[in-house]
Amino acid sequence: MNEIRDEAVVLRSYRSGEADRVVVFWSKDHGKIRAIAKGVRKPTSKIGGGLTPLAHVEVYLVKGRGDLHIVRQASHVQRLETLHADYDRITAGMAIVEVVDAIPLDDVADSGIFALLSRALHTLDTPDFHPTLVPPSFFFKLLAYDGSEPQIDECVSCGSPGPLVSFDAEVGGALCPSCRRGRSLSADALHLLRRILGGDLAAVLREDNPPGGTEVALLASEAVERHLGRRLKVGRPSLS
Repeated sequence: MNEIRDEAVVLRSYRSGEADRVVVFWSKDHGKIRAIAKGVRKPTSKIGGGLTPLAHVEVYLVKGRGDLHIVRQASHVQRLETLHADYDRITAGMAIVEVVDAIPLDDVADSGIFALLSRALHTLDTPDFHPTLVPPSFFFKLLAYDGSEPQIDECVSCGSPGPLVSFDAEVGGALCPSCRRGRSLSADALHLLRRILGGDLAAVLREDNPPGGTEVALLASEAVERHLGRRLKVGRPSLS
C-alpha cells in the first residue's frame, strides 16, 4: 500500500538522524504503523506538534524504503488538553500506550483495539473521571476483547461459586479456598472487579480511590503482563 490516510494514536517516537523522528502509531484501519517524520525536529516543522505520544491524529503517510512509511501530514483529531496538562493523566496514558505498543501486530488492521485505545485516552481527558483506574480497566477490557477475560463469577479451577479468595493470572481468574493459589483477593477488590467488567465502569471512575483499587490495579498489570509475556515499565502499582 503506497498511501495511507487514517486516524491514529501516537504510541511513542524516537530520534533518527539529525532532524528526523521515527513515530509508532496505532491506526484505526491499518493497525500498528511505523513512519519517519523528516525534519520534524527543526523549528520550522509544521507537523511536530501532532506527533507527540498520546496524540490523537489524522495522518497521511506514503510508503518509503524498507519498513518505514513517511509522514506527509498530521493534524489533531482532538487535542486532549486535560490529559496533557496533568501528570497523573499523562502517566496513566503512557501505561496504556505501552501495552498497545507491546501487541505483536504490525500493519494488521484491528479497529477494535483502536476503539478501546481512543476511548481510554478520551476518558483520561474527561475531568469528571479519576485517572488511577483507567489503565487497569483498559487492561481488563483489552483481555476481554482478546477472549481472555478473567473469570471472577466462580472459581476458575473447580467452578465453585465461592467464596473467592485469590486471583491467579496464570490460570485466568479467581479461585476458591480449596483451589487457592496466586495472590490473595479481598472482598473489596472482587466487588470492584465485578463492577469494572460488569458495566459499571463509568461510576467507578467517578469515585476517588474506591476500596480495593490498588489491589485491582496490581492484578490488572499482572494479568496483562502474563498475556503479553513481558513486564510493564510505566506506572506499575505495588501493594504496601
